[in-house]
Amino acid sequence: MAYDLGRAVGSQQPDKPVSWTRKDIITYALGVGAKREELSLVYELDKSWGPLPTYPVVLSLKGEDSDVSLFASKLTGVVIPGLPKLDSKRVVHGSQSIEVLKDLPSESGPGWKLTSKVVGVHENKSGIIIDSESQLLDPSGIAYAKLYSSGFYLGSKANGEKFSKVIAGAPQAKPVPTDRKPDWVIREKTTPEQALIYRLSGDYNPLHIDPQVGKALGFGNVILHGLSSYGFAARGLIQAIANGDRRALRMISTRFTSPVIPGDELETQAWEIGPGPGDSTEITFITTDITTGKVVLSDGIAYVKKSEKTKL
Repeated sequence: MAYDLGRAVGSQQPDKPVSWTRKDIITYALGVGAKREELSLVYELDKSWGPLPTYPVVLSLKGEDSDVSLFASKLTGVVIPGLPKLDSKRVVHGSQSIEVLKDLPSESGPGWKLTSKVVGVHENKSGIIIDSESQLLDPSGIAYAKLYSSGFYLGSKANGEKFSKVIAGAPQAKPVPTDRKPDWVIREKTTPEQALIYRLSGDYNPLHIDPQVGKALGFGNVILHGLSSYGFAARGLIQAIANGDRRALRMISTRFTSPVIPGDELETQAWEIGPGPGDSTEITFITTDITTGKVVLSDGIAYVKKSEKTKL
């Protein structure tokens, strides 16, 4: 049968109730590499303590759960009009962005939700890609963040023909400058236990803890969550460009291009491109796994308000 893939684009998915506590905020910070000297991220009594602005990216899987949950249950039962049934066991994260609209409170309380709609569908010879747009809304319906993400369903087929339709998406990164060195270089080593910590933020995919699953899926071992690497990059840019001011990050977007093994060393290279929206600066960045030599985050773009103390 023929599928009308274009019918999926614009379809609204059910709202998802979400919640978080101060403990969740600290756990997430540790999962993306926060160190003991970064008290503004890990110590609730520090005068500058508060959430990293990228925290909402975990909520699509975490939901309202306060305990560990079964990963498979998070991806079942989703029906998208115009598409064939998609195999949730064969999906990988393709891209992620977050635009910060308001400073996130350190704990949610009841009544928060994550809206979601399909804003893009692509079919190629490797599978089907679904682009989604989400908004984090407080109990009054005020938006605190807008997120875009893509899921690549490996091997899925609809009509067997190349197809692409998109109605919305994150800002696109400008090319990495080839005529000058990066303005900032942030190098940081993950720990062998990094995925064990990050999974406590709500992504309990066994791929990130069970070596047998990693081998069965062709990775040879467990791999680090892409969103942990994403958080490492965001945290590094905040430290390097904004002198640790978490409120300075207004938007960050990237593509996931290669897996990271927990314990590998990451290097983020960032270039100032020009003025961004408002009082921010537009940044282009890439993150490389120094251990393997592969780029793990590509097409990186961020809007950051530079610290006056920052020197190029």
